[in-house]
Amino acid sequence: MVKRQAYQPILITDASRSQDDQLTSRQKRYVLMMGIRVACVIAGAVLVGTKAPLLWLWLPLVALGMILIPWLAVLLANDRPPKEEHRLANRFQPRHRDETPPMSLTAEERPHRIIDVEP
Repeated sequence: MVKRQAYQPILITDASRSQDDQLTSRQKRYVLMMGIRVACVIAGAVLVGTKAPLLWLWLPLVALGMILIPWLAVLLANDRPPKEEHRLANRFQPRHRDETPPMSLTAEERPHRIIDVEP
């Protein structure tokens, strides 16, 4: 009697996101962060133009946003989900090689070459 293995359905929640979905979400996040940077530039220009109170406090905050946000946007846009565990685990574990030499074929096991000779 052969034992049948239990059917293990593949859950859709276990599936990784497609590369197109990952790229689209990274692009949206990048555009959003660069939009915030543009808002920081505009806010800085408005603050300087109106000579707002506490300008000494607001300008460094806006400048920090204009410098850090593009850097973070590029880092996050190039970020990908981590690779599967088994891929990384195989890199650090030595591969087992078969130490037995390959067996040669006997004359009967070797493929025969048939030569057609024209009469």
